[in-house]
Amino acid sequence: MNSFLDNCSSYLFRNKHILFLIFLLPPLLWLGIIYLGSLLVFLFHSLFYLDGFTGKIVYEISLSTITELFTSAANIDILIRTVVLAACVSIGAALIGFPIAYYMAKFTSPKMKIFFYLAIMLPLWSSYLVRVYSWKLILAKEGIINWFFTKLHLNWLLDLVLSIPVIGGPSLSISYIGMFLVFTYIWLPFMILPIQASLERVPNSLINASYDLGASKRQTFYKVILPLALPGIAAGSIFTFSLTLGDYIIPYIIGTSKFFIGQAVYTHQGTAGNIPLAAAFSLVPIAVMTAYIYFAKKLGAFNAL
Repeated sequence: MNSFLDNCSSYLFRNKHILFLIFLLPPLLWLGIIYLGSLLVFLFHSLFYLDGFTGKIVYEISLSTITELFTSAANIDILIRTVVLAACVSIGAALIGFPIAYYMAKFTSPKMKIFFYLAIMLPLWSSYLVRVYSWKLILAKEGIINWFFTKLHLNWLLDLVLSIPVIGGPSLSISYIGMFLVFTYIWLPFMILPIQASLERVPNSLINASYDLGASKRQTFYKVILPLALPGIAAGSIFTFSLTLGDYIIPYIIGTSKFFIGQAVYTHQGTAGNIPLAAAFSLVPIAVMTAYIYFAKKLGAFNAL
């Protein structure tokens, strides 16, 4: 027995790649069977359909469910609404996050940079639900934002914003504006950090050289800094875009009663019992993010992660 163990240990010592595979095999099996396996089984249900008379799933290969997804006006409305909101959140997070990331990368000392890292990461240490419900109270008609506008006698301005068609509503907590604010706040750290990492790689000598050659600050920003920061922006947008696409908690708590993709998947596979349609809805974010990541990779997004 001892000689067998000695031979095995000697063989594994000489073939370290086999030892590496042995250690890696259990987590790979877990990921492949439990996670990817169950996901593929669920997605495969999109090729089945629900019997309209009995309400039971018919396990026959058919494209009727996918056809229903892209021909039903209600379903198309859900898809467009979700993708547009995800794009708006990504753009908003980039506009807010870029100045913070640029200041962190170019104007802070090492100690101050640690403070910024803590300030950005600190909200992520609290419960996701606590943050969302806190925003529900902040945006409510009796919340601090409405109180602040009342104290400044600017109720008319808030009412004007809330009266804007489509994005407005009875209050900020029941509007797309409020939903946009909450999504942007929740995912903002995922945008700031990749941009900051990307800007850290831009040498100051390159910026100084641009000034020495006669470029203005605006020209230096658009011709030098922004192109070199694009990989970080693309990397951050992968997080903000994909996380907004699949989220169903924020749309349930904040905003109107209109559905988003995450809510549709949750409802159809739950109370409605229409698992094929839920699986078909799940295919859309996967397809959108596959194309999105492909183009983001072209911009060098993965170099900034």
